[in-house]
Amino acid sequence: MMEQSTWRATATRTGAGDRAAAEEGVRRAYRQAGLDEPARIVWARSPHEAVRMLMDAAPGDTARLGATGELGATGGPGDTAGLGDTGPCVREAVVGRIWAAERDRAHERLGPAGWSGHWRATGEALWESTRMLTERVRAGIVESLASDRRQESRIRLLLLDATLGQHDAAWLSAFDPDDTSPLAGIAEVAHNAGWWWPYEKVAVISERPLSLHRDEAGRLDRGDGPALRYADGFELYAWRGMPVPSTFLAELAALTPERIRGEDNAELRRVMLEFYGYDRYLEESHAIPVHRDETGVLWRVELVGDEDVVMVEVVNSTPEPDGTSRTYWLRVPPTTRTAREGVAWTFGLAAETYEPAQQT
Repeated sequence: MMEQSTWRATATRTGAGDRAAAEEGVRRAYRQAGLDEPARIVWARSPHEAVRMLMDAAPGDTARLGATGELGATGGPGDTAGLGDTGPCVREAVVGRIWAAERDRAHERLGPAGWSGHWRATGEALWESTRMLTERVRAGIVESLASDRRQESRIRLLLLDATLGQHDAAWLSAFDPDDTSPLAGIAEVAHNAGWWWPYEKVAVISERPLSLHRDEAGRLDRGDGPALRYADGFELYAWRGMPVPSTFLAELAALTPERIRGEDNAELRRVMLEFYGYDRYLEESHAIPVHRDETGVLWRVELVGDEDVVMVEVVNSTPEPDGTSRTYWLRVPPTTRTAREGVAWTFGLAAETYEPAQQT
């Protein structure tokens, strides 16, 4: 049995895996599903490249595929011509039915309540972070490749053909398959590769990303470059989970209150505010306090086309080692009218019931 930390590491591992092991995992998954092994296994440098290859696949165009599974002498990784006749998708047989059968066995063994508790103890937390990541990858692929509604629909269908490789780690952690398990082939791919597409004649496997940057909540997050980067150049930029343009990050170091107020996109303006610091923004915007009482000071700044920025300034009554008292800024709902109401809200209380024994 593997430690849960092993599956967490699998989900976030970057760089090249063991291709031979991944390919054997694919062949084993086909055999375990009662299917013939795929005639060819083709590697892509990212899920983006894999989808592009599949979009350009044409029946009968197989001559350019080399024996190693890379595109042959007149092509190379990234040259999408020549994938050939893939045959129909066999994901349901190779993956779907296997998952369903294992899940049914687990439900029968543990019962509904037992399975629910087992899932919470194993894959639930990991699933939340990998789900966010896979949704962002899918959205990035659609945005990059779709030029119209018809193409978007086709791309989304191709993405449904994929099994998620390393990003299936949450489910695999719940079943924790050993070498005798019907999930053994799928698990072997997950340990060594990214997403993969099982078709009757061809399996397409994506490499893992080269780099991945996330915050403490598992969201894509990086302020000085791509948060997710693959070898073919497919990249995703994000700040605390919020997708941002690649050029946007370069502006953050030179932000001013005027630039923040001038941003028309409310979501990007929130990113700017988080990066700049709400307290700094209030100070440099010459904000005026709207309420003051024994709990703190309430500040409000109006933003055109967006909700107001409202914060409570509080002072920690416990001195620091050097004798000073530290000031904290707490963002509160824009409907807040008094400092006491804002501080109480941070504790989940109503203003009239907030009576701290000691202000901290």
